Amino acid sequence: MLALTRKIGERIVIDNNIILTIVDIKGDSIRLAIDAPKEVRIYRGELYDAIVAENRQSANPAVLPGNDILQKIKLP
Repeated sequence: MLALTRKIGERIVIDNNIILTIVDIKGDSIRLAIDAPKEVRIYRGELYDAIVAENRQSANPAVLPGNDILQKIKLP
């Protein structure tokens, strides 16, 4: 992880096509502006974590509703 100190108006450039600009600082909060190509998906951390958890749950058939029925069926 890279930790940087920036002031309002200063930028961070990632991979030549993503630019983070510090817009405002109030107490413990900062406001960022993100300029990135449309194909780059950007999520807040807590939303990304929820998406990952939901994807993992849907990929695991053991937790899907109705799977108890599948366990009762004996295949030849």
